[in-house]
Amino acid sequence: MLASAICLPLALPAFAEGHMTPAATADVKGAEDGLSGTVTLNQTASGMTLVQIDLTGVPEGEHGVHLHETGDCSAADFKSAGGHISGDQNHGILSEGGPHPGDMPNMTVGADGILKADVFLSTLDLDSMIMDEDGAAFVVHSGADDYTSQPAGDAGSRIACGVFEPAS
Repeated sequence: MLASAICLPLALPAFAEGHMTPAATADVKGAEDGLSGTVTLNQTASGMTLVQIDLTGVPEGEHGVHLHETGDCSAADFKSAGGHISGDQNHGILSEGGPHPGDMPNMTVGADGILKADVFLSTLDLDSMIMDEDGAAFVVHSGADDYTSQPAGDAGSRIACGVFEPAS
């Protein structure tokens, strides 16, 4: 019985991997040295997208995180990534007609600087919104998203960005 309890946690990642397909990955870099990591978009058997975030060096506090409409992080302020992936929706879970397909919950980061999370997005279309001709990006903001302000939640400046590339 003890052996079964020990093996079960080891088997869960393999079980999950059999029910999802990595579609795109972004290598995220911060405006300041030290903030880095990866974000992976996975297509699940249910049709929802599982966003897996694994970052280090993120400033302590609450941060808005979003998927942005353009796969370009070349500008120093990351504004080259454009606005949120909106899909003709309003911004924010608290707004009528919201949220954007690229809106995610705020993430709270502790003193260790680690931001690790799984987020399910039900209205994100990977083909038309991520793998379109201008791509898409993942962005971390300096502050929390208020879930209502248009068009982007008043989450502050962009402190990190990563361009999605097709998973290999």
